[in-house]
Amino acid sequence: MINSQDIKKGTAIRMDGGIWVCIDFQHRKPGKGNTIMIIKVKNVSDGRVLERRFNIGEKLEDVIIERRPYQYLYEDQSGRIFMNQETFEQIPIDNELVIGHEYMKESDIVEVVSDTTDGTILYAEMPVKTVLRVTHSEPGVKGDTATNTLKPATLETGVEIRVPLFINEGDLIQVDTRDGSYLQRVKE
Repeated sequence: MINSQDIKKGTAIRMDGGIWVCIDFQHRKPGKGNTIMIIKVKNVSDGRVLERRFNIGEKLEDVIIERRPYQYLYEDQSGRIFMNQETFEQIPIDNELVIGHEYMKESDIVEVVSDTTDGTILYAEMPVKTVLRVTHSEPGVKGDTATNTLKPATLETGVEIRVPLFINEGDLIQVDTRDGSYLQRVKE
């Protein structure tokens, strides 16, 4: 059990039949009454975000989570196969549990978060930024750069994103895995 005032960013708690991770918290002392904790939590299974209020000293059931680096190896009928970077153990993880799986290529390192009590994998998370090669893109028209115009481009993982007109086939670009937005061109 954990006291509500001890919750920080990244703390996992068991609430409403699920596991929730704190993404933001705030102590608030109203003019009258006791100090309260306002905690913004995210459900690890479906991504819902809630804001809850707790009195100071209220007991919550905490979940001890473990974060470990895993390397993506390949995909087969059981799911995507990942290898623990420390023990070299290989495990399958479903696509639904990997945040940013559309931008993942072989040999990428992801952070796998698991519950230490029973070893179940809660989710896996791609790094915020990744570098991918553009496999298909229409050529931009010369002189058509007066505004921030974007065009579709297909990346090596098969996903299509919007990129600036100066990006061509074969270019390496940096992509934000949270929303799929173009960040910058990368030199080889």
